[in-house]
Amino acid sequence: MRITQPKGNKGSLKWIQYYINEKRELFDEKILNDLKIQEDRINWKSPIKTDEYSEYRDLAFLKLLGLEEFEEQLKAFWPKRGPQWDALAITKKRKYMLFEAKANIPEILSSCQAKHPDSIKLINKSIETTKRYLGKSKGKNWLDGFYQYANRISHLYFFRKVCNIDAHLIFVYFCNDKTHIPTTVDQWKGAIQLQKSMMALNSHKLKQFVHELFIDIES
Repeated sequence: MRITQPKGNKGSLKWIQYYINEKRELFDEKILNDLKIQEDRINWKSPIKTDEYSEYRDLAFLKLLGLEEFEEQLKAFWPKRGPQWDALAITKKRKYMLFEAKANIPEILSSCQAKHPDSIKLINKSIETTKRYLGKSKGKNWLDGFYQYANRISHLYFFRKVCNIDAHLIFVYFCNDKTHIPTTVDQWKGAIQLQKSMMALNSHKLKQFVHELFIDIES
């Protein structure tokens, strides 16, 4: 599914669009430095101004990344209306980047909204499979509290272990956003640490492929 977006005027929608479309060189440098792959180049797939700042989910996001061959595996892993990615990119060295952007702490809170019993069953199954692989079966708040983080981590597992794709999950935390709720780097780090502790994700098998990028919009 392709979901067109308005031009953002506040919060994470505004800033992810702005940095990808207006400050791309600076943003690319920060990302590549964080991933320690400076000798590479990012090819942004979304959100692009000429594509109506569209965001993608389900088969549409696989097609955008050129990974439609994994359609059946995705259907078996997650129901329709899965994660709607804030941004998607591929590097020249074929690293697949999945982005989730936040501009204030309340945005990290979410719960599973699935209604159909089959969807709930499949989500539970895939989350439990991910937790077992990570060795984090005792982690709490995966479905109620930090569901969005949980389904993103689960999709990282899907890409890396089911599809054998070199995927990286990048959380972008915008700091000092005066368009909504200004949040400092220290405030972000405290909230993220609490989130990870509650989910038992301070350390896990995919940790090296989960990146946290703090962007100070005032700098």
